[in-house]
Amino acid sequence: MILKLGEPSARQREFLRAGTRFVAYGGARGGGKSWAVRQKALLLALRYPGIRLLLLRRSYPELRENHILPLRALCGGAAEYKESQKALAFCNGSRLKFGYCDTEGDVLQYQGQEYDVIFIDEATQFTEFQFSALTACLRGANAFPKRMYLTCNPGGVGHDWVRRLFVAREYRGKERAADYTFIPATVFDNQVLLRQDPGYVDMLENLPEDLRRAWLEGEWDAFAGQFFPEFRRQTHVIAPFPLPESWPRYFTMDYGLDMLAGYFIALDEQGRAYVYREIYESNLIASQAARRVLGCGEPIQAAYGPPDLWNRRQDTGRSVAEIFLQQGLVLQRAENQRINGWMDVKEWLHPREEGPGIQIFETCPNLIRTLQALRFAGDGSGDAATEPHELTHAPDALRYFVAGRPSPARRQKEKEPKEPFSFGTQAPAEYRVI
Repeated sequence: MILKLGEPSARQREFLRAGTRFVAYGGARGGGKSWAVRQKALLLALRYPGIRLLLLRRSYPELRENHILPLRALCGGAAEYKESQKALAFCNGSRLKFGYCDTEGDVLQYQGQEYDVIFIDEATQFTEFQFSALTACLRGANAFPKRMYLTCNPGGVGHDWVRRLFVAREYRGKERAADYTFIPATVFDNQVLLRQDPGYVDMLENLPEDLRRAWLEGEWDAFAGQFFPEFRRQTHVIAPFPLPESWPRYFTMDYGLDMLAGYFIALDEQGRAYVYREIYESNLIASQAARRVLGCGEPIQAAYGPPDLWNRRQDTGRSVAEIFLQQGLVLQRAENQRINGWMDVKEWLHPREEGPGIQIFETCPNLIRTLQALRFAGDGSGDAATEPHELTHAPDALRYFVAGRPSPARRQKEKEPKEPFSFGTQAPAEYRVI
């Protein structure tokens, strides 16, 4: 029996040959992702007699149209489709199961099942919980390869975890970089589509800016619903450089027991801001948080915090701001008008001829990550979403800085500012105003 599979593109060939435990393919629309998944599943089924494969999409109708019908036509007599099992049974004993995960609860139907290879088509439509639960099914006491293949576009509920693992390559716990491979592809890699439908590129070109950047260019820092589409890594993230001593420096933070997100920021003579140092730690009580900031030894003009830090706590009768003050850290109360505050942050991020109003050292990864991941609230208010809560701390801290109306550095011909105090010493009396 001869099966004609067609000729893969260069990117598709990379995908077909990839052998790490987790392989992601795509990044833009029209890159030939579904074709590559079908070919890979079929080749594995024929290469390893008895192998167990699982192919998933978010919904069953998508699965049927994109994979079940094309694979049935492609396999010919090499496999029989069993409707009751939603599976292709191959003549050599291999089996390709088709499934869906519309909700997080749907993933529980795979608990206890074992698969040698799992395909997740359109993985950014899956939550991180669904992905993690499925990795537990990737096992078996046999010599077959244990792999998970994913296809993806920027955007969707799973944007953040896919980007973290495969694009940003930021790993946690026992995650190993060697286990993850990302193969980017765009419509320009799919010559078959370009020949058959040359107008498809024009359609992508005419999309709104954020969608065009995501779906045509495969840019993971832009996606539909992104709260800060103004933010671009290549524009706003820079390598560290020595800061002139004449530039005034500020500290801004969002604080709670769940997270201290604090940032040291310097301003040049034109009023441009440079976020140059990050504190991002959880489970610090107020006195510990204050000492953590003071321990940085940074000379600052002012420190900003949200108004709720001045609320007195019932157990002690003291506010967080008072506890910080007792440790030697003097806070200024920043305004907390969310909508206006976010608009001000957008103004600072907006690119101009002379550059954006704010740039971030690449040594502040959590601010960079959360500015990209923050979404609109979805209620039409123009506010940012407050969930997931972890994504809000760093952007809120930046908003408090902007609301504090910090002053830029003075030009050399002007009178020099008075010497700022260092957090390594006791604050002068003139700074002890809250």
